Amino acid sequence: MKFIDLFCGIGGFHQALKNFNTKCILASDNDKNCQKIYKINYNIDVQNDVKKINPNNIEDFDIICGGFPCQAFSNAGNKNTFSDERGLLFDEIIRIAKVKNPKFMFLENVKHILKVDGGKVIKYIKEQLDENNYILQLFNMSPHKYGIPQQRERIYFVCIRKDIYNGLDIELPISNKKIIFNNFLDKKKDIDKKYYIKGDILKVLEAWDEMIKIFEVGEKISPTILIHEFYINDRKKNFNTYSKWKQDYINSNKKIIEKYKDKWDIWYKKHKDILQKREIYGKLEWQVGLIKPNDSIFNYFIQIRQSGIRVKKAEYFPTLVAISQIPIYGKEKRYITPRECARLQSFPEDFILSQNDNISYKQLGNAVNVDNVKTVIKATFNHYNI
Repeated sequence: MKFIDLFCGIGGFHQALKNFNTKCILASDNDKNCQKIYKINYNIDVQNDVKKINPNNIEDFDIICGGFPCQAFSNAGNKNTFSDERGLLFDEIIRIAKVKNPKFMFLENVKHILKVDGGKVIKYIKEQLDENNYILQLFNMSPHKYGIPQQRERIYFVCIRKDIYNGLDIELPISNKKIIFNNFLDKKKDIDKKYYIKGDILKVLEAWDEMIKIFEVGEKISPTILIHEFYINDRKKNFNTYSKWKQDYINSNKKIIEKYKDKWDIWYKKHKDILQKREIYGKLEWQVGLIKPNDSIFNYFIQIRQSGIRVKKAEYFPTLVAISQIPIYGKEKRYITPRECARLQSFPEDFILSQNDNISYKQLGNAVNVDNVKTVIKATFNHYNI
């Protein structure tokens, strides 16, 4: 079978389809760095502008695949949906499908696409698919449910041309794969020193760790501690001007601030310079439950986000994203490496990554999880005896 790979990125769908008897006849993405990596790995020249693709000039094919841009729908974006040009790129898929009528379309997007704009976006997608001769089945999947230690919930769209639809739902296999965390990590001896945290990041995490060790076992920390609001006079005075969510956080913080008041005072005075160096350094998002014996911020995964310092359970990695929120593996006080990110996205060891780490992090954060895609496609092909 032949397929075209739209919004192809570094080729997650292509990587999955390599496991079946398929051939890619066209790929498209407007990111020049992705074009280079795609060419290196698949020896295909990537077209720059999906809007300039003339379907009448493409040979017949069986499959359209693509993770159409999600920034217009994502929590990490502004959720502008149809007012964002990227939110309209789904129409380019339909434009090509109208002419070529492929048997299947395999698409992917963030889970919030089901809810944004009061459900108008998903309603529009369903209507367009129905009007253009496709039955849609949706799957909500995450790698961590298939033996891969990354929590990454995504919606997979399986679109089946109506004349071949057999009236039965596709069923995904139940995974019994256990997560073997260390299989996804680089060996310590192979990790470059540049990945270890240092400077201000290390200082501020060590400062917060000092406070974590002061709390009693079983202590409940409010989901987000906004410490500056208790120690900067102008902020204390402005409480009534804050939005309700911020007032709620501050009010929920009061109990733990008052309980350890003397300790907080000493701690904040000692670390004031680093805590006030960046606004986010004064915000701790503790998402790992009650304080445990010998607890430490370095027992977990950490992300430096616009919303603050987020601490998450180390059972599996946080969602890889295309912006600068590279997870810190607390136990080793380092960022995860691009190769580790590639493993979390199920790309093989011989997949060639960009030599620029920042570009690789972005590309892998944008990529589809190859293993999840493979599971969806295999279930579909089995269902239709392909």
